[in-house]
Amino acid sequence: MRFITKTLITALAVLLAGYLLKNHGITVNGSFNAILVALVLGLLNSFIKPILILLTIPITVFTLGLFLIVINVFMVKLTSVIVDDFIVENWFAALLFSIIVSLTTSFLEKFISNNTDQQK
Repeated sequence: MRFITKTLITALAVLLAGYLLKNHGITVNGSFNAILVALVLGLLNSFIKPILILLTIPITVFTLGLFLIVINVFMVKLTSVIVDDFIVENWFAALLFSIIVSLTTSFLEKFISNNTDQQK
């Protein structure tokens, strides 16, 4: 149940980011496509991202962790290659998309967890 909830929250964040960045190079065509983007992004972040982080430890340490932003942007660009109707035109748009999705999912997950804690 937690996986479905997290995927739907991420899909909402993808829709929001797509709406906010539609004039800046991001295209998300519909809610089904947003769910697909959320699934692919979640799978890539679960399996590929840890490998990339492990391989780039020296660069990440040298840049004091800022290289992790590059890895996040790469994950968004890779998702756009895998999902046909998700278009990311440039790296800056991918950076903004990554920031908006991260902040939105953090906020929504905290909001939902607070509401479920209060109901108990």
